[in-house]
Amino acid sequence: MKALRYYILAVIVIVCDQWSKWIVLTEMSLYESIKVWEDVFHFTSSRNRGAAFGILQDQRWLFLVVTAVVVIFLIGYLWRYREGNKLVLWAFALVLGGAVGNFIDRVRLGEVVDFLHFKLVDFPIFNIADSAIVIGVGLLLIDTLFFSSSDANEKLAEAGEKQ
Repeated sequence: MKALRYYILAVIVIVCDQWSKWIVLTEMSLYESIKVWEDVFHFTSSRNRGAAFGILQDQRWLFLVVTAVVVIFLIGYLWRYREGNKLVLWAFALVLGGAVGNFIDRVRLGEVVDFLHFKLVDFPIFNIADSAIVIGVGLLLIDTLFFSSSDANEKLAEAGEKQ
């Protein structure tokens, strides 16, 4: 049952992502931009047939296969290590939700719907699924830099003391 909370987070990400994309698809024309904060943040209806920053355009089958493998790994990891490192599990749940959200777009539409447009820094347009993936990877990085290495060092020190 403990793994259920991580799957619930992934489902929440998927639902929010797909709902927001549905609004963009039904209420906005392609490339239409709605100013939220002049020259800072807009909702801009866009599509991406590639990966982050538009790389690997029109490689739909590659993305579908890679995403399917990643999703299977994440589901298995969340189940197997449900008692493990909570930060890593929450991070993987976010990545899982984001991966599935964009996977649904690629299967259904052949491209990913993007709409969050930060113009202040001229950042590429992205979506909620992308945000969940970035936040999840950020949490993994935090864990690796600040927590896991100290745990590993402690275990190495303990192993050395036992010899």
